[in-house]
Amino acid sequence: MTYSIAETARRTGLSIDTLRYYERIELIDPPDRDSGGRRTYSEQDLAWLGFLMKMRSTGMPIRMLREYARLRHQGLASTTRRKQLLVEHRKAVLERIAELNACMEVLDYKITNYAECERRMAEQLPEFVAEEVSA
Repeated sequence: MTYSIAETARRTGLSIDTLRYYERIELIDPPDRDSGGRRTYSEQDLAWLGFLMKMRSTGMPIRMLREYARLRHQGLASTTRRKQLLVEHRKAVLERIAELNACMEVLDYKITNYAECERRMAEQLPEFVAEEVSA
């Protein structure tokens, strides 16, 4: 099964411009062309794009993705380096997760604090209403 560039964009959530950009910077191989010269993408292309998107969503830099993309064409000979890239990136992702967890602790603390402030205000509110009515 093959997909047009528009269908590939729809299926991946990437824009047509991004697909062309990825091709230009050699993140993806030039896709096959149909008889009219239009790009066609295979299931394998979509799977590779899915991998790229996962890595981008974890913050992997384009520079690292380009190296990985070049290495994958070397087959098993590049396994060690590709694994090394992924291990390095995994470490960076784990550091980012720890950073985000610390931020979540601050958010949770502030939310709990404000909830407590609201509770105290709600307890005092009937007194304020009673004072206003009697005044």
